[in-house]
Amino acid sequence: MKRTNNKNRTRKVTIRLTPEEYEQLSNRYKKTTCRKLSDYVRNLLFQGKVTILTRDQSMDAFMAELILMKSELNAVGNNFNQAVRKLNAMQHYPELKIWLLTHTQMAQDVVKKVDTIKINIAKFSDKWLQE
Repeated sequence: MKRTNNKNRTRKVTIRLTPEEYEQLSNRYKKTTCRKLSDYVRNLLFQGKVTILTRDQSMDAFMAELILMKSELNAVGNNFNQAVRKLNAMQHYPELKIWLLTHTQMAQDVVKKVDTIKINIAKFSDKWLQE
């Protein structure tokens, strides 16, 4: 249906519903992509079809957990970076310098993995929020 300007809509149609009927209509409308109840009713009248939004509740719980994990990963990454900076500042101790050299590559690998996980969680959560 071609969207027209509200100025062109000069005619009103009124219907009466029981509270139960209105509740049923309202519940169906809330599951759609329509922004207004009047848009939903017009789509039903003229097209006989409406796009319905469906969400998987198990996926909702999973995404909520992923979002929490993303926050925790951010905290771990920040703590790790702070510890590495402090260790780098104390390079005048010979045994510490040897430890830093041997563990620098491992630290970089951990940071890369955490960043990859954070990016993937962000992609999933963006997709989930759009649905």
